[in-house]
Amino acid sequence: MSATVLYSENIYPDDSVERRIYGPGVRVIFPGATAGLADLPDDACAAAEGLMILRYKVTAGDLARFPRLKAICRMGVGYDNLDRAAAAERGIMILNVPDYGTTEVADHAMALALSLRRGLLLHHDAQRANPAAPWRTIEDPLLRRSSVQTFGIVGMGRIATAVALRAKAFGFRVVFFDPYLPNGVELGLGVERAATLPELLRQTDTLSVHTPLTRETRGLLGLTELSLLPRDAVVVNTARGPIVDIDALGTLLKSGHLAGVGLDVVPVEPPVEPVPELMRAYRAREPWTLGRLIITPHSAFFTPEAWQDIRVKSAETMRAALLGPRPQNVIPPESD
Repeated sequence: MSATVLYSENIYPDDSVERRIYGPGVRVIFPGATAGLADLPDDACAAAEGLMILRYKVTAGDLARFPRLKAICRMGVGYDNLDRAAAAERGIMILNVPDYGTTEVADHAMALALSLRRGLLLHHDAQRANPAAPWRTIEDPLLRRSSVQTFGIVGMGRIATAVALRAKAFGFRVVFFDPYLPNGVELGLGVERAATLPELLRQTDTLSVHTPLTRETRGLLGLTELSLLPRDAVVVNTARGPIVDIDALGTLLKSGHLAGVGLDVVPVEPPVEPVPELMRAYRAREPWTLGRLIITPHSAFFTPEAWQDIRVKSAETMRAALLGPRPQNVIPPESD
């Protein structure tokens, strides 16, 4: 058996790891520097049976360049940058790598939540001001004991499960909403479950978002939904930017309804001008954002170990799809 796998982005220094995993029967094509799929050589696209994608988008028009394509592997957890409907029409499998970076993203979500809830950013900004703030505590709605708070989670997959266990360890009462999980999941985790999203939001002091981005979840948390959170709540999003209305976050943070916001993702990445008002105010260090808003550049997944996991696990996933014994991590088209 043989196959050809094309890596669309030049992200690793060599192909030694890939050749070891695929074996001698697989041709691995690494590109030079590229800015998108349009930069890939025609002959490489024509030969490719497997396509590896990290950041690039794949549209129906792009797929026309790949007549032999059998599988696309998104080298990460999310797959919203792939046109799944167009791939399904061609019978092309969509694969992902769901088991990398789980601990990193969970740690990052908790770091954002705790940094805000312990007032670390409030003190950070106050102590580096000129003149520095007095050497004393700050009384602010952000600061709450963990054990008096409800930690709400939207979506309960691998990462969210890791977050729930961490939040429990810090003493939070943990409640989640996920309509697709069977009854009893909450019992195995030792947490509570909300029957509806509004029910979850109304009781949540610190909210962490962990659902994938689909047609159903795009815009899931808008101004109406976020306004259901109790006053002085904190919102953390390490999932996908378009799930949460960033303008609504800005409105509620500026008004004081939200006490803090932590974002690892924004609707357009990398951000382009004009950026959302929340990001503009953050960059301008407007007073209502100081100590209350943290933005990181979609970096929650990253450690050197996780970066290596992406490389190894994505190659293993593609090999299983093309050479067997059976495909793994296949995203069904009807799950959108």
